[in-house]
Amino acid sequence: MIAKPRKDITEAYQFSIAPMLDCTDRHFRVIFRQISKRALLYTEMIVAKALLHAKGRRLLDFDSIEHPISLQIGGDDPKELSEAAKIAEEWGYDEINLNIGCPSPRVQSGNFGACLMSNPKQVANCIEAMKNATSLPVTIKHRTGIDHYDSDEFLLKFVDAIALAGADRFAIHARKAWLKGLNPKQNRTIPPLEYEKVEKLKKKRPKLKIELNGGIHTPEECLKALKIFDGAMVGRAAYSNPLLWQEIDYLIYGATKSNVKASSIIRNLIPYTEKHLQKNGRLWDVSKHFLQLVQGVPGARAWRHEMSKKAQQAKADLKILENAARCLEENEL
Repeated sequence: MIAKPRKDITEAYQFSIAPMLDCTDRHFRVIFRQISKRALLYTEMIVAKALLHAKGRRLLDFDSIEHPISLQIGGDDPKELSEAAKIAEEWGYDEINLNIGCPSPRVQSGNFGACLMSNPKQVANCIEAMKNATSLPVTIKHRTGIDHYDSDEFLLKFVDAIALAGADRFAIHARKAWLKGLNPKQNRTIPPLEYEKVEKLKKKRPKLKIELNGGIHTPEECLKALKIFDGAMVGRAAYSNPLLWQEIDYLIYGATKSNVKASSIIRNLIPYTEKHLQKNGRLWDVSKHFLQLVQGVPGARAWRHEMSKKAQQAKADLKILENAARCLEENEL
């Protein structure tokens, strides 16, 4: 079992890394902690039903360095979600987040994710059940609307219902989801951004804690969002170029400036990777995320190719990381 949740993360949500399937696993989160000590990190979405059936380390385990961390779950059954909330607290997560934003057909077939926006009462029941089951903050991530449920009035009524149920914070992806006609990847970019709609909501409900998600690509854009909203949530821009965000703790939380290099992150993570290998993990599980660290360095493409080729070998060991870090040090400024 993990240590108890931290009590000093009240404002961590000012900057967070969005939950992303196949991206924000425990290894990436440990890597990103070398860049930001204060950002709120999310797990990948875990389906509540799978969580209850598994109740094992494979889905839930994380390293203490990952705090503050939010467990994101998906589901539509209040009883299952309340049990999931209890488990989240037992495992030491800092908060639990309900996914009402994923538009994938698989998720829709399970009657959860973005499609639940058409049933605010059911979502409210889920939030209320989770709130009654845990002392952790219970938050929600959703879109501005879905299909023809996309008016300002609809969004306001949806948020009001969820707020009345006790939700502590709203992370709003400022795009509607098109459940018919677009795949999940297209739903991240094709529906236009609707910052104005989320801003109207914040003005009408100033006491609600609202994070803006979608289309935020730089720290400067985060600071701009924070002039209006309570938090800025970044997704692909953080995963594809983690080191771009190395001053975020200084800019948002007032921490000391830092100059983090990819080579030092890799070296710092060698003991962590060694433990992973000792548990029968593969080097590639961790090192695939290192590829994103190397941007704008002479020979970056060749370095990524070499790392990818060697780290995926069956008997790949720590020497590959040591050599990769040494090679980077020769080219980093």
